[in-house]
Amino acid sequence: MNPVLRFPSSLLLAGGAAAGRALRRPALLGAAGCLLFAATAPAQVATNAVRQSVGGIDLVVLKTGVQEVVTIRGTLAAGDSLSPATNPAIASLVGGMLDKGTATHDKFAISQMLGDVGAGISFGVSASSLDINAKCLRKDLPLVLALIAEQLRSPAFAPEEFAKLKKQIAGSMQRALEDPDFRAGDMFSRSVYSPGHPNRQPAVPDFIAGTDRATLDEVKAFHKQYYGPATLRLVLVGDVDPVAAQGEIAKSFAGWTGGVIRTHPSKAGPVDAPRSQTVFMPDKTSVSVVLGQATGLRYNEPDTLALRIGTAIFGSGFTGRLMANVRDKEGLTYGIYSGVGNDTFVDGDWSIEASFAPELLEKGLESTKRQLTAWHRDGVTDAELAQRKSERAGSYKVGLSTTDGMATTILATLNRDLELSFIDQYPGRVAALTKEQVNAAIKKHLDPDKMILIEAGTVPGAIPKP
Repeated sequence: MNPVLRFPSSLLLAGGAAAGRALRRPALLGAAGCLLFAATAPAQVATNAVRQSVGGIDLVVLKTGVQEVVTIRGTLAAGDSLSPATNPAIASLVGGMLDKGTATHDKFAISQMLGDVGAGISFGVSASSLDINAKCLRKDLPLVLALIAEQLRSPAFAPEEFAKLKKQIAGSMQRALEDPDFRAGDMFSRSVYSPGHPNRQPAVPDFIAGTDRATLDEVKAFHKQYYGPATLRLVLVGDVDPVAAQGEIAKSFAGWTGGVIRTHPSKAGPVDAPRSQTVFMPDKTSVSVVLGQATGLRYNEPDTLALRIGTAIFGSGFTGRLMANVRDKEGLTYGIYSGVGNDTFVDGDWSIEASFAPELLEKGLESTKRQLTAWHRDGVTDAELAQRKSERAGSYKVGLSTTDGMATTILATLNRDLELSFIDQYPGRVAALTKEQVNAAIKKHLDPDKMILIEAGTVPGAIPKP
């Protein structure tokens, strides 16, 4: 669940990887992401994972029972929020140039090398980081690590590719303006996050204008300043030997220096925004709604798990109260959810997301607010908490049973400034939560009377802005 929708420029990175930065998998590795392993159970992660600084790179390697396949996940502190104040598009433009060729190989040669061995590499830019995803067979790990290093260290920054990328990103942004979900999330970010906060998105026209006027000199300067081992974190999971992987990383990244150590900004402050806002979009069949607030919580803070479990009871999946009542009982929407998000690197937000037919918008909002008020006032029940704990334990085990899931969890844990032992402790921490802790967290960090409501679409009675 990620309530604030990031700019769709990430859709263009690596030739169209999804917003969630799903790796493009050639046929050879088609089902590799779903391969299960049994040799390393979740409770053994902290013991079996090998963490080592290699040339300044924070490297974690976990060998599992899966055969032949290696999944790679990584981040580098070079996200959109680090773009210069004069141009919010620079970070995304740099990330978009990584797979457009290097000083040694053009993009076609790199594509051919990866295609020949059925491997994949993709990059995406989020609010706080450049995200790295790759998958390959064990025998091809040296090649893939060498190519990742080459793309990070020495992108070609070819003028003709830069011109193409600028048009692609501008076009993607223009198309996003026609998406009610994006428009609602975009407006929500500027309504709950104060200026300067990493999760506050720049206005789309400003981003498009920045893309248009950006120069290669600006892009190269950003790359020189922020790209380096100082903030690079890599996680390798699968059929991989830790010592061998360390050697390949050391060889591929030898001599690389630079990067700016990540600092944690101040938490979101008050925002002078109307509590109810409408983004009128003509001729839409639905209205996208976001209702929520900044929580002031980062994932590694004490109340986070309690708030997340309470929120899951309220609005996660078909067993959540929102779906059970607003959708199943009253038939007012096809989908409605609540979640906590955007809190890995900085404090995040809590929101309800829903989509209503224009003629059902008023009734849908009334029903949603009624459920929210009751949940906030009365809290969760013992039965609901017991059921959600059981469901969470099962889904957690499933999530850690694939190389993709394990690598993603390890990387997120470290980015949250938590120890690897947290992965092993997580089920016990959830199981130990009490109803009193959950309900206290809900009341402490949320206030329905202060939440921001965003409606985007063909809102009945709304007056289109000129």
